Amino acid sequence: MKGLFIFILASLINFSYSQISKENSKEITVEDIWKNGVFRQKSFPGFNSMNDGEHFTKINQSNTDFTITKHSFKDYKGQGEILVTKKDLMLNDKFIEVDDYSFNADETKLLIQSKTESIYRRSYYADFYILDLKTKQLTVVDDQRKEKTLAEFSPDGTMLAYVSENNLFVKDLNNLKIKQLTFDGKKNEIINGTTDWVYEEEFAITKGFEWSPDSKMLAFLRFDESKVKEFQMAMYGGLYPEQYLYKYPKAGEDNSKVSCHIVNISSAEIIYLNLGEYEYIPRLKWSNSEPTLIIQTLNRHQNHLKYHKIEMATTMLVNKVFFEEKSDTYVEIDDNLIILSDGKSLLRTSESSGFNHIHRVYFDGKTQQITDGNWDIIEFLGINEKKATIYYSAAEKNAIFKGLYKIDLNGKNKKAISKETGYNSADFSSGMKYFMKSYSDANTPRIFSLCTEDGKEIAVLEDNKELAEKMKSYGLSSKEFMQIKGTDELLNASIIRPPNFDPSKKYPVYVTIYGGPGSNTVTDDFDGNDYFYHQLLAQKGYIVFSVDPHGTMYRGAKFKKSTYLQLGKLETEDFIAVAKNFNTMPEIDMNRIGIQGWSYGGYMTSLAMTKGAEIFKMGIAVAPVTNWRYYDNIYTERFMRTPQENPKGYDDNSPINFVKNIKGKYMIIHGSADDNVHYQNTMEMINALTKANIQFDMFIYPNKNHGIYGGNTRNHLFNMMLNYTLKNL
Repeated sequence: MKGLFIFILASLINFSYSQISKENSKEITVEDIWKNGVFRQKSFPGFNSMNDGEHFTKINQSNTDFTITKHSFKDYKGQGEILVTKKDLMLNDKFIEVDDYSFNADETKLLIQSKTESIYRRSYYADFYILDLKTKQLTVVDDQRKEKTLAEFSPDGTMLAYVSENNLFVKDLNNLKIKQLTFDGKKNEIINGTTDWVYEEEFAITKGFEWSPDSKMLAFLRFDESKVKEFQMAMYGGLYPEQYLYKYPKAGEDNSKVSCHIVNISSAEIIYLNLGEYEYIPRLKWSNSEPTLIIQTLNRHQNHLKYHKIEMATTMLVNKVFFEEKSDTYVEIDDNLIILSDGKSLLRTSESSGFNHIHRVYFDGKTQQITDGNWDIIEFLGINEKKATIYYSAAEKNAIFKGLYKIDLNGKNKKAISKETGYNSADFSSGMKYFMKSYSDANTPRIFSLCTEDGKEIAVLEDNKELAEKMKSYGLSSKEFMQIKGTDELLNASIIRPPNFDPSKKYPVYVTIYGGPGSNTVTDDFDGNDYFYHQLLAQKGYIVFSVDPHGTMYRGAKFKKSTYLQLGKLETEDFIAVAKNFNTMPEIDMNRIGIQGWSYGGYMTSLAMTKGAEIFKMGIAVAPVTNWRYYDNIYTERFMRTPQENPKGYDDNSPINFVKNIKGKYMIIHGSADDNVHYQNTMEMINALTKANIQFDMFIYPNKNHGIYGGNTRNHLFNMMLNYTLKNL
């Protein structure tokens, strides 16, 4: 067993058993984390680049005052020029709270989003207002309709498009007239301009419309979900619970019939686009300079992606498939798409080379790979076409890091513009001359700063110094990184040891995991409230450990897609192998290994407690999938195909079928109104446990969704999990 643990080089992560003195240090409580906000990080709210690329705006808010101010990138001063005051946002003697805002084309008007009410993960309803920055006149966008969402200025700034009650509307900002563009929208039947539940959750889009660059047309998606089966959830509170119904296509079941259309704003004429055979339309995007629309279509297996070019000629519409990508497994869908102003090509990322890299695709079908290497691009940040320079983030040094880079369009002169360790994000200015950088590492709260395009820091905007100083008084242990052998590969892992760690003693281990495809928990990034909860566990005497198994991100397509058709198999084998390999660490008590996870992590926890029953003494599964037959079809079929095609893959990795093996203490927790991973998963797991005569613990949060939050909920949940851990591990 010797050599199973290999530590990442000290030049990347400083690993040491030494801990700072913890004498007289404060103890963390669950209430401090989830109720009192003691460890809340500050952000830099309302950052918004202006058209000139030299200035930006931000929100300044206190308990008594509110302003939006304008600042120079080059010469940042804290005060700035006041553009909007609290007085400007008074309507009928009431202050309009700002959740989000955007400028029109000439920056004379402000679109304000207020009273935002979440629907699902990304969708929302809100009230919208227009503030004229010259006259200070504040007007309501639409006071006739309640359910409004996705309001957006036209490129010329003279109109506003939005969706209400599943129909598209446009408001002319000159004459203030509202025009309804579609009329067949109906709840749980027809959707225009926004997306259905499964697109929102699995393709990460809710805005199903796009303005043409000349502001004359809108391209939009139409969903006919009339044949999609309904799922119902009881909502408690009244004498008789209400039934909430919505369309949710489970694996192997019917999807919405999705079509793409173009509507002429002036005439309201709608043109249907015939895109041939497909199952999904995951993305659509206009060119910024000409009326050319790029549409992506995808088959049901999600392994054949097509790019359509729609040209709006004067007398006819030209539809051409100019590029296709196929895979033996699946093709990723993301927002890494930039249409170049040359009118001949676009930039996209693809894993076709084995790693996710930037490719230039010409409209005649030719392709050119721009970046190369055994590492993955994470996301596009933009392009300066005048300089022919692309900006992007990547996990070039290791899957745990996110660095910022730039490279010439021809693939030369690659340069890092941030630290290549830690976790960096960037929000670039118009023209790509400056950016706001967000940086943290595993033990450092987030720092926001202004930088030039080559990464030179101009000013620190928010350093969370107050929180960093407060952390010192708690004598926290460092979160450190290592590599550990799984079934057949070294896996990235993190570890937090108890304060005043004594290597001669043995400690219980709390393994916290997710493990889902394309998602990492082991990152050199500050983990907010979860970080402090894990520090709390360390203070209670636990070693807190996390590991990313097969199927996780930024280690190339082969590693990520190795779980294809067998979700749960390799991941569980990795977790079990890692736990067995703990015996090479003398400080670990092999009889006290517990595991906890949420969502996919709850699924992994349940499999570990069944297939790894000899290893894991305790498991806490929050909102777990227990059989992929119960989950949505876009996500599940991407990795498993349908239950009809792959029944063995579904059943061999469902914890429901292995509950008889459980030996440790198992707790399952769920929200009864979980629209994502249905409460049904827990109900079916309970049936199996009962049938097998396996004792277990359970807690249900009425009316709570997949996040299980609101009011005192998180405080209650984490206190319950802590007490369960202290009692059983």
